[in-house]
Amino acid sequence: MRSDLDIAQSIELKPISDIAASIGIHDDELEPHGKYKAKISLKLLDRLAEQRNGKYIVVTAITPTPLGEGKTITTIGLSLGLNKLNKKAIATIRQPSLGPVFGIKGGAAGGGYSQVLPMEDINLHFTGDVHAVGLAHNLCAAFLDNHILKNNSLNIDPHSIIWPRVIDVNDRFLREIIIGLGGKENGLLRESEFEITEASEVMAALALTNSLKDLRQRLGRIFLATTYDGKPITADDIKVAGAMAVLLKDAIKPNLVQTTEGTACFVHTGPFGNIAHGNSSILADRMALKLADYVVTESGFGADLGAEKFMDIKCRYSGLKPDCAVLVCSIRALKMHSGRFNVVTGKTLDSGLFRENLSAVEAGGANLRKQIENIRIFGIPVVVAINRFSPDTDNEIELVKRMAGEYGAEDVVVSLAHGQGGEGTAELAAAVVKAAEKPNNFNFLYPLDIPIKEKIETIATKIYGADGVSYHPLAEKKIKQYTDLGFGNLPICMAKTHLSLSHDPELKGRPTGFTLPIRDIRASTGAGFIYPLCGKMRTMPGLPSEPCGTKVDIDENGKTIGLF
Repeated sequence: MRSDLDIAQSIELKPISDIAASIGIHDDELEPHGKYKAKISLKLLDRLAEQRNGKYIVVTAITPTPLGEGKTITTIGLSLGLNKLNKKAIATIRQPSLGPVFGIKGGAAGGGYSQVLPMEDINLHFTGDVHAVGLAHNLCAAFLDNHILKNNSLNIDPHSIIWPRVIDVNDRFLREIIIGLGGKENGLLRESEFEITEASEVMAALALTNSLKDLRQRLGRIFLATTYDGKPITADDIKVAGAMAVLLKDAIKPNLVQTTEGTACFVHTGPFGNIAHGNSSILADRMALKLADYVVTESGFGADLGAEKFMDIKCRYSGLKPDCAVLVCSIRALKMHSGRFNVVTGKTLDSGLFRENLSAVEAGGANLRKQIENIRIFGIPVVVAINRFSPDTDNEIELVKRMAGEYGAEDVVVSLAHGQGGEGTAELAAAVVKAAEKPNNFNFLYPLDIPIKEKIETIATKIYGADGVSYHPLAEKKIKQYTDLGFGNLPICMAKTHLSLSHDPELKGRPTGFTLPIRDIRASTGAGFIYPLCGKMRTMPGLPSEPCGTKVDIDENGKTIGLF
């Protein structure tokens, strides 16, 4: 079987100016970064302000195995399938993080014949947006510590600082650090931490902003610490927000690339789905909706994570409403959710996953059922896409179709995007067109004016299926502090494992009888949400025994090799 990289490098790319012209982007709105990628000026939104929006489709999934179930492939493939039906469609996805690229997961530009190109660039430095986010974030950290060192005129309590530093590498050794070693000249000795850049509030703010002016205001509102008498300190207070905005003035512009079939795709921002809100930018979606009949966007991990955050956070700030959701599943994942098989990245898969096992598929269907319910809570139709792998049998496929129909899916369709591109998703595209035409009653899961605890408990019980929530004393303290500081009306962005509906990655299927533990809560006031940490969830991933990066190299001609 050809690698994703082999397939990507075999395709003759079109000039990015041709891709832009094909969807109605004018030359003066195009800012090329080489021949095959470009940024799009925000002027486009002014020009198309009166243009009617296309249909808005969100792609999510059941709870995945550690290997993933092909959600990005399906997102890109669905856009290809819609174009095959002569529907003008654009995909909008997140930019991959270098952490997983060189770590355990690999890239996030699709796969097989359903990719966005040039995949090497997209999976690596791309147009520099992630680096700009990291620089802006770390500039703020440097200004904050410097202010305290240089007379501390704002009376900041250094032990109240919640602003870490960031880096786009999986590095467990930076999770807990001591800074300021070496005497007074090197600063104040204190504990701190690094997070991965995609967990940065700056990344979340960039993804949720609607304009440069709005971004500047969001950056200024970022909550960094408190004074000794408990008053909040923001990025505006230490006079760094303006410089942060300058560093992001190009990163705010969505990136245009092309698919394996020469159609358009926006790749912009990269907040993690299990740590941050897990969705690409509002600005990319708004542009695409003005330019296309259908916009297919992807939300991170399962419907309990990225999709819930898409509805309750992204749609609140964008004012956009989805017309349909696509829920991706695989026979492999359903078998895993039976509890009879263990899937571990880097280890040989249990041979039982490759044999027909209808009872395991049926048992694992409990997860599919719950995730369909989770989408239907928001009042929109859901189409189930079965991402088919070669070992899957017709009997297993038919069983999933029957179960998903009984659980409330509008339609259930096999996707062959990986091997066939748009031809393999034509049936899925037709099902989505039909479902998106149906009236829906889109609604949010909770109102913003209820207490922080009530919002957390609503997500925990209605989306995860928990019996209730327990709070560590630190979380209790933070809830009171944030409520007193006036942050109580923000939406909730749960940081939780993506490998289970619960907080425990070992609990597969549809767990019941558990209590969701909240060990800490953070306030992302610039991005605009409260950020609870569930169980052992970490904001800095670690590397596996054999990182993906060990296979990546460059040949004598300067060609990238070993990248998936």
